[in-house]
Amino acid sequence: MNILAINLLFGTLVFWIAAKIYLIPKLRVWESSAIMLPILLLHSLRHLGLMFLAPGAVYQGIPSEFATPAAYGDLVAAMLALVAIAAVTAKSQFARPLVALFNVEGMLDLIIAITLATVYGAAPFMGPAYWIPAFWVPALLVTHYIVFLVLGKRWAGPM
Repeated sequence: MNILAINLLFGTLVFWIAAKIYLIPKLRVWESSAIMLPILLLHSLRHLGLMFLAPGAVYQGIPSEFATPAAYGDLVAAMLALVAIAAVTAKSQFARPLVALFNVEGMLDLIIAITLATVYGAAPFMGPAYWIPAFWVPALLVTHYIVFLVLGKRWAGPM
């Protein structure tokens, strides 16, 4: 039984239900920046993925084939989120493309990390950092989906 997969699935389901009840009905009413900024702020904390490289936060033996790409992919997503925050708050003409760049990189990073964690059996070595894929990743997956909805249906021009 893959407990990490169960945690990922159930966590994602819970965050999806919350989004479906509280956020998705508001997408037509709220300004794009009102939706985008809290999501970007959440993702700007993805530097926490560097914990996969921190002894003590993970157990010795964590597969580097998982830990290194997961950690640095999260760091890149965090930096892109911060750049996108600046563009959105400035109502820049580059806001939409920067948010799209962040969202594509961030989602790909999560898909790759989940795949590598599964392929290399990283879960038993995650130690205290296990909360990242068990709790944090489901929230990130759902918010990436929300950003795709906003980019695809609602956001017209610069903010």
